[in-house]
Amino acid sequence: MSSPTQLPDYGEVLAEVREVRRAGIVRLRELRLPLLTGMSAGPGAGGPGEPHFPAVERLLRAAVAAMGGGTLQEAAEYSLGLARGTRDWPPADRRRRAAQVYGVSVERFRKHQELMVLGQVAEQLVRRAATGHLPPDGTGAPPPPAGPARQLAPSHRRITVRAGGRAHTLTLHVHPVDLLRDIDAVVSPSNTHFALPEPYKSSVAASLRRAGAVRDPAGRIVEDRIRDELRAWTDRYAPHGLPVAPGTVAITGAGALGAQGVRHIHHAAVAVPRPGTNDYDVLPADVTRAVTRVFALLADGPARPSVCLPLIGAGRGGLAPADSLAAVWAAVEAELARGGDQDVHLLVRRPERADLVEELLTAPDGLPA
Repeated sequence: MSSPTQLPDYGEVLAEVREVRRAGIVRLRELRLPLLTGMSAGPGAGGPGEPHFPAVERLLRAAVAAMGGGTLQEAAEYSLGLARGTRDWPPADRRRRAAQVYGVSVERFRKHQELMVLGQVAEQLVRRAATGHLPPDGTGAPPPPAGPARQLAPSHRRITVRAGGRAHTLTLHVHPVDLLRDIDAVVSPSNTHFALPEPYKSSVAASLRRAGAVRDPAGRIVEDRIRDELRAWTDRYAPHGLPVAPGTVAITGAGALGAQGVRHIHHAAVAVPRPGTNDYDVLPADVTRAVTRVFALLADGPARPSVCLPLIGAGRGGLAPADSLAAVWAAVEAELARGGDQDVHLLVRRPERADLVEELLTAPDGLPA
C-alpha cells in the first residue's frame, strides 16, 4: 500500500478520467477506478458499507468546479456527463456537445481539445491531493485545518456596470427560471419555427412552458397556456410551419406564472435548425438583434419595465457562455447608453456561471469583442 504522502500518478489519474468519459457517470458502479476511489475516500465519504461511486462522482464534480468556469469547465462537464441533464447521454452525444463549446468538429475536438480538457481534470485531482484537500491514496489521511465556515451561494446578486458613462445596477439571478417573481418580461430562447420543447426537458423554454401550464389537483396539465398562445401567434404571422427570421420576438402571456407576478414571455427566435439533424446554429448577431427587439417591444409597456435575460444560445445553441453574454450585453449596453430606464435582470442556474458573468461585467475589458 502506498504511503499517505505519495501522490497519485498524473498519467494513471488521466487514464481513469478517460475511462469515466467513455462509460459515463451512470456507469460508475461498473468501473474499476482504484485511484479515483482511493482519492474520494476519507472524511465525508460515508461508512465502509457505502458504495464508492457516489463519492467518486462528488470528487469529479469538485475537480471540475475548481477549473474556474469558461469553455474549459463547460467542455469538461459535457465530456463527463456532469452538466445538468446529460448524465445518461451516450458518449458520442457528450463529445459532440463538448465540441460545440469550442466551435470545432467532433473529430478535431477528439484529436486536440478533448485530451487537454480531460488532462486539466486530472491536473485538478492531483493538485487537490497535493494540497491535502483529499487523501491521495484512500488511507483516511486527516483533513486540512478547519477554515472559515462555508456559506450558501447567494441566489440574487446586485452588479454595478457602466454604460453611456453612467453606473447602472443589474440583478443577477442564480436559480431556475421558474422561480422568478415580479418580472414584466422573461426572455425565452426559441428556434425560428417557435416550436417549444417538451415540458419535461430542462431548457429555459421547457421550464417556462411547464411552469406556465395549468394543472389539476393530481398535477396533470389541463391547459398548456404558453404553447397555445404561441401557436396562435404563429398561425397569424407564420402560417403553414414557415420559419421566421432570426431575431424575431413573439410575445405571449405567462400562464400560471402570472400568480408569481410574471406578466409576459418574450420568445426570441435565435436558433436555426440544421436540416436532417437535431442540432441548431445560433449566431451572436441574432442574439443581439433579438434582445434589441425585446427592448423595443418593452417601450410600449409600463414605465421602467423589468426584463429578465438568460444566456441566450448557451444551451443547445452551442454558444460559449462568455460569447452569449457578450451578445446579450451588446444590446443591453446600447439600450442603457441611450438612456433606457429598464430594470435589467440576468439569469443563470449555477453559481460558477454567475461568477463568470459577474467577472466579465465588472472587469475592465472583460467581455470578448
